Amino acid sequence: MRCPYCQSLDTQVKDSRPAEDGNAIRRRRVCPDCGGRFTTFERVQLRDLIVAKKSGRKVPFDRDKLIRSFDIALRKRNVEPERIERAVSGIVRQLESSGETEIASDRIGELVMEALKSLDDVAYVRFASVYRNFREARDFQEILGQLKDGEEAE
Repeated sequence: MRCPYCQSLDTQVKDSRPAEDGNAIRRRRVCPDCGGRFTTFERVQLRDLIVAKKSGRKVPFDRDKLIRSFDIALRKRNVEPERIERAVSGIVRQLESSGETEIASDRIGELVMEALKSLDDVAYVRFASVYRNFREARDFQEILGQLKDGEEAE
């Protein structure tokens, strides 16, 4: 693993422990050249995923982009980071185990909406307003009505 500070190729693992409910390994590393310390995560990757955008472009799947989407929707909301990480890991596992290597961006968006709906209603509405490109107040009323109907069904 290359040192992010001095780019040395010779780094040493000082500590390893399970992370993300055992789905990853967290490693503390130190660089013997510059003394820099940093953390890496090791995860199982079943297959390389490609995201098919609405424009027709194809890009590699980026777990960090998925995390950023959750972070933006959940900004200033009181949701534990562990719950967010479980939701992201669940989506990634679902995508990898689907058997498909090319995933439509719409499918990812729907999975994020499902996960946010179970985490936080406000984050769900925030994400939906951008994802579904809300244009007027009626769009918000419709999604809030769906949330209300879902609560009454429970």
